[in-house]
Amino acid sequence: MLLNARLARRAVVGVIGTGAVAGAILVGTAPSALADQPPNCTAADLAGVAAGVSAATSAYLFTHPDVNAFFTGLEGAPRDQIRTQVQQYLDYNPSVRSDLQGIRQPLVDIKNRCGAGANLPGS
Repeated sequence: MLLNARLARRAVVGVIGTGAVAGAILVGTAPSALADQPPNCTAADLAGVAAGVSAATSAYLFTHPDVNAFFTGLEGAPRDQIRTQVQQYLDYNPSVRSDLQGIRQPLVDIKNRCGAGANLPGS
């Protein structure tokens, strides 16, 4: 079960493009840029939001076994095939798309609010 959760988490994170760790590193290595940032836009803030998004994604997958099985089944597929398959799956399952977008929204919001969206992977 742990292996399936790990695979599913890895697939979803790649698919929805959180990029939080890389973003935290980018923000954390640019102290002069941080001085110009609004409050609550530190690497720690971004990592905290990303952790919440990750936990919510995990909970969603555990409570939606069919979605979990789909994303778990993507493990090992080439990246371009994953994108196509996910796009098709989400097109046929708009409620899943909406749910995952809602889960990811806090990460989108902090990137937009902090002005770092253009610098962070997955934006």
